[in-house]
Amino acid sequence: MSYAIQVSNLKKNYGNHIVLKGLDFTILKGEIFAFLGVNGAGKTTTLECIEGLKKYDSGEIIMDGKMGIQLQSSALPAHIKPMEAVKLFSKWNNTAIDYALLKALGIEEIKNRKYLQLSTGQKRRLHLALALIGNPDIIFLDEPTAGLDVEGRLALHDQIRKLKSQGKTIVLASHDMAEVETLCDRIAILNNGNIIFCGTAKQLIDKVGRKYLIIIKTEQEEISFETDDIENSLISILEELKQKEAHLLDIKVDRGTLEQHFIELSRREA
Repeated sequence: MSYAIQVSNLKKNYGNHIVLKGLDFTILKGEIFAFLGVNGAGKTTTLECIEGLKKYDSGEIIMDGKMGIQLQSSALPAHIKPMEAVKLFSKWNNTAIDYALLKALGIEEIKNRKYLQLSTGQKRRLHLALALIGNPDIIFLDEPTAGLDVEGRLALHDQIRKLKSQGKTIVLASHDMAEVETLCDRIAILNNGNIIFCGTAKQLIDKVGRKYLIIIKTEQEEISFETDDIENSLISILEELKQKEAHLLDIKVDRGTLEQHFIELSRREA
């Protein structure tokens, strides 16, 4: 296997507060890898240590490739225009401007506006464009869709998939369970400074078990049942409704989301 990032026994403290308690993980070249966790779990701190933006107390980080970084919170001078920022970053990186990329991210449409006039989504797209200048091998995205509307989120997801198809390694931190489940090859769940799970969404489901939510609507009422045995539960529920001579109007089965599995695993660890 070819690794983009290898992390061994990574520890980070803020005074007496231990943030990272000895993380061990690897990220493969060409995969989309996500850190998932509640506020304060250590996602951003982990990324900043890998990126070199924050000193860590002990451990080892080995990286193979050039970085591009989109921070969770960043800003540009209020009156700078997007193309001025692009030209400035291109000069710093000593690289040509990729106009096709700028068009794909919608930067050409806003090139003559001032930064302070841009919407949240437009700023996020501009920050991503700046992170991609220099053709990085490894791209860090911290809460990449925070503050975006549905259209903006879908457009950014498409761009992330295109980057993966080009062989880029994508590392992201997110609160968005649906985003992680849709995009990522593997996820690492952080809880209280530890990685409590690292693997695919399917492996997470296999670890904690699949929970199904059955919603039954009759003429009289709507009731719901949670089960991990969908077949026998449905048979039992339908037989009971038949005995009661209840007129069935609708049945819905929810297979359970990554969020539910995350909550279950975190509860077990706690």
